[in-house]
Amino acid sequence: MNSDEKEDCECAPPQAETSSAGGADREHEEPEIENPEASRMKRAAAKHLIERYYHQLTEGCGNESCSNSWCASSVGFSRMDNNEAAVKALELYKVNAKLCDPHPSKKGTASTYQESSAHSNSACSNKKMNHKDIHSVRDNFKDVNYLTEEKVYEILDTCGEKEDYSPLIRVIGRVFSSAEGLVQSFRRSKPHTKEELKSLQGKDEDKDEDEKEAAASSTTAMEEDSPTSSSSSRLGECSSGENDVQKLAPDEVSVDIEAVRRVYERLLSNDKIEAAFLNALVYLSPNVECDLTYHNVYSRDPNYLNLFVIVMENSNLHSPEYLEIALPQFCKAMSKLPLAAQAKLARLWSHYSAEQIRRMVETFQQLITYKVISNEFNSRNLVNDDDAVVAATKCLKIVYYANVLGGDLDMEHNEEEDEEPIPESSDLTLQELLGEERRNKKGPRVDPLETELGIRTSDCRRPLVPFEEFVNEPLNEVLEMDKDYTFFKVETENKFSFMTCPFILNAVTKNLGLYYDNRIRMYSERRITVLYSLVQGQQLNPYLRLKVRRDHIIDDALVRLEMIAMENPADLKKQLYVEFEGEQGVDEGGVSKEFFQLVVEEIFNPDIGMFTYDEHTKLFWFNPSSFENEGQYTLIGIVLGLAIYNNCILDVHFPMVVYRKLMGKKGTFRDLADANPVLYQSLKELLEYEGSVEEDMMITFQISHTDLFGNALMYDLRENGDKIPVTNENRKEFVAQYSEYILNKSVEKQFKAFRRGFHMVTNESPLKYLFRPEEIELLICGSRNLDFLALEETTEYDGGYNRDSRIIKEFWETLHSFGEEQKRLFLQFTTGTDRAPVGGLGKLKMIIAKNGPDTDRLPTSHTCFNVLLLPEYSSKEKLRERLLKAITYAKGFGML
Repeated sequence: MNSDEKEDCECAPPQAETSSAGGADREHEEPEIENPEASRMKRAAAKHLIERYYHQLTEGCGNESCSNSWCASSVGFSRMDNNEAAVKALELYKVNAKLCDPHPSKKGTASTYQESSAHSNSACSNKKMNHKDIHSVRDNFKDVNYLTEEKVYEILDTCGEKEDYSPLIRVIGRVFSSAEGLVQSFRRSKPHTKEELKSLQGKDEDKDEDEKEAAASSTTAMEEDSPTSSSSSRLGECSSGENDVQKLAPDEVSVDIEAVRRVYERLLSNDKIEAAFLNALVYLSPNVECDLTYHNVYSRDPNYLNLFVIVMENSNLHSPEYLEIALPQFCKAMSKLPLAAQAKLARLWSHYSAEQIRRMVETFQQLITYKVISNEFNSRNLVNDDDAVVAATKCLKIVYYANVLGGDLDMEHNEEEDEEPIPESSDLTLQELLGEERRNKKGPRVDPLETELGIRTSDCRRPLVPFEEFVNEPLNEVLEMDKDYTFFKVETENKFSFMTCPFILNAVTKNLGLYYDNRIRMYSERRITVLYSLVQGQQLNPYLRLKVRRDHIIDDALVRLEMIAMENPADLKKQLYVEFEGEQGVDEGGVSKEFFQLVVEEIFNPDIGMFTYDEHTKLFWFNPSSFENEGQYTLIGIVLGLAIYNNCILDVHFPMVVYRKLMGKKGTFRDLADANPVLYQSLKELLEYEGSVEEDMMITFQISHTDLFGNALMYDLRENGDKIPVTNENRKEFVAQYSEYILNKSVEKQFKAFRRGFHMVTNESPLKYLFRPEEIELLICGSRNLDFLALEETTEYDGGYNRDSRIIKEFWETLHSFGEEQKRLFLQFTTGTDRAPVGGLGKLKMIIAKNGPDTDRLPTSHTCFNVLLLPEYSSKEKLRERLLKAITYAKGFGML
C-alpha cells in the first residue's frame, strides 16, 4: 500500500460494512479515489487492522512466550487503559508494526472477534468470553449497525438478565465509533409506531451476512424521512438523504433528540458502559475530522450533522476522563464543520433550554480552562497555537450564537444608516502608493457565522445564558494581546486570533486590543503626514493639536474640530495633543484628560440647552427643542469618539438606549425603563389595565410634551390622533408609537448628527465588532465602583518609599478614611479623572514617589503618568491636612 493510500485509510471513518481483508499483511491495492467500491474496501481493511492492534494491546495474542513488545501477552508489557490503547493502535498502524497471529488458546475469542468485525467493525470491549451462553448473546447483536431507543433497551434488558453487559458495550463501541452508524442512529420516526420500529429492528437481527443484503436491510429499517444508507453516507451517493433533509426546517435535524437523552440517562449510570462511549469517541473523532476536511461529507449528506447532535447530548463530556484526549479531538473535528452546518447547529440548539445551553458552555469552558492551567503559555509558547483551546473556542462560538438566537430578540427596530458616507482622507492616493490602503472601507468586519444566521449580538435583549458566562478568565490572563491583535489584522489561516471570538474576552482584554488598534492607526497617520510634508512641502503636523482657553473651552475646541471635520476628517485619527493657553503643561495624556472633563462639564450644562437632565434618574437626554444646529451635536459625537480613541474616560451620564442606538438599534418601550422610568411605569399600567381603557382613561393618539421653556406641545401619533381613542384593542400600538416618538422621532436630527460625529472617529475601528452596548458605556464612562483596596494592592513606589514606609502606611489609612466625594477628588487630582478604568482601580498603575523631606509644600501629581509626588511629612495629621488642601483646590498645569 503506498503512502497516499495509507493516509487515506487511516483517517477514514469506520464502516458498517467491510471487505474480506482480515490477514496480518495489508493488501496492495491501486488507489482509485474515484472508485466508491475500492475506497470502501480500503477503509474497511484499515479499520479492521487498527482494531486488531487494539485487541493485541488490550487482550494479547494468548501466547505466554510472545516476543512482540506491543502485545499484551509479552513479558514486561506495561498495561494501558482503553483510551491509551486506542491511540497507540492508531500509531502502530501508521508504522506498520508487527501484528501477532492469535494463539490456539485464543482461537475461539479471536474468531468471534473477526467474525463480528467483518460485519460491523466492532471496537473497545476487552472482556474475554468464556461461556457458550455469552457467545450466543453476543451473536444476537453482531449485525446491529445503528441504534434506536427500542433496540438499546432490548439489548440492555437481555444483558441485565445475563448480568453481563459486554454485548451492549461492544454494540455501543461499534456504533459510536462509526460515523455511518451514528449518523443513522436515533432517527425521528414520524411514519412508524414503536411497535412497527421494534418489528423492523427484529427483522434486522435475522438478516444474513452478505454485505449488499446488509446494506439493503439497513436502508429498509431506516425511517422513511431519511433513508440514507451507510455507503451513501460515505461516498456521497445520498440524493435521497438530501431530499429528506430538504423537508426539514432550517433548525431541524432527523435525530430524535429526546430519545437520545433518555438513552444517555439510562446508560451513563453504568461506569463500564460510559467507558465505551469514551473509547468510541477517541476512535471516531480523527476520522470525522478527516471526513470534514478532505471529503466534503456534509455537503453530500447533511444528515452527517446528526453525529454532532448525538455526541453533544452526552452529559459527561466535561468530566476529567474526556478532557485529555477524547473531547479535544472531538472539538477539532467539530471546528471543521462548514459554515452552513455551524449555522444549522446554532439554530437547532437555540431551541434548547438555558440549562442545556449552560451545560454545553461549561463543557467547552472546562476544556479551555484545563488546557490553559495545565500548560505554561507565554510570549514564546502562545495559547493561540494550542489546537485544543482554539478548537474549543470555535465550538463555543456556535453555542454563543445559539444562546443569542434562543434569547429575547429584537430584529426589527434598526437605525437607518447615514445617508452621507463618512468622508475619508484625501490622502488616499499616497496611501496606496505606500502600501497603506485602508483595510475597512466598507466598515468594521462582521463575523461570518453572524452573517449566515442573519443576526447581531446587539439584536439580543436577553440571552438564554448571561454573556458573562462565556468569558474565560484564565484564558484572558495568558493571552498575549499584542500578538493576538497582529493575527487579527493579518487574518492568516494558520494563525488564530481570539479577537475573532470576542465573547470569550473580558472588557479589559478587548479594551487592550482596541488600544493597539487606535495606536497603530495614530502612528500610521503620523507617518503619512511626515511623508506628505517631504513630498509636497506641507507643514509638518503629525498630531491633532488643540490650543484652547479655559474660559472659552467650548468655543475654541468645537470651532477647531469643526474645521478639521470639514477639511480633512482623517486628522481626527491622529493622536490628540491639547495645550491650555498660558499654561506650561506638556500633554502626555493628563492634559487631554482634563480637557475632556471640562468640555463634558460645559456641554452637558442644562443652561446651554443641548441636553435635558432628569433629576430622578440623574441621566441626560437629547433636547428635542434645542436651538443648537446639527453641527453642534456632530461635534459632541466627535468628542465622544476622540475620548475612546485616545483612551480617556468621560463623566457622561446617558441611558443605555443611547449606546444601543450607537450600535444600530432603535429605542423601544423596554428602553424607557431606564431612560424615563415614570413614563415607562405609566405605559406599563396602561397595558396591564383590566377595565375599559377607552371609558376609564379617555386618552387619544395625541400626546403632549413640554419644550425647553415649559410650553406644552401637541403631537399626533397617528393622523387626526386627537380623534382616535385608545382602546383595549389598540393600546399596544399606542404604547409602541409613544415610545418610538420619545426615543427616536423627536430626537432624530440631533441623534443622527451625534452618531455621525462619533463614527467620524470610530468608523474604521473594531469597536462595534468587539463590544456590546453595555461594554461601550463602560469604555466611555469607566467603572463606577471605586475599590481603593485594589488600588493599594497594585500601587508601586519610587524615590525611597516602599510598602512598609511609615508615611505610606499613614497615607493609605488617611485615604481609606475619606468620604466618597473626597476619594473621587483624589482620583481626579492624581489621574485626571474621577472614574476607574475598565476593569476597576486594580488596573490603574499608580506610583507614589518621594518628593523630599518634611515640608509645607503640597503634594503634586503627574496626571499623564498617574504619579503622586508625596513629601515625607512629619505626622499623619499634617499629611491629611496637606493632602486635602491639594485635592480640593487643584486646577491647572505648571512645570515643576
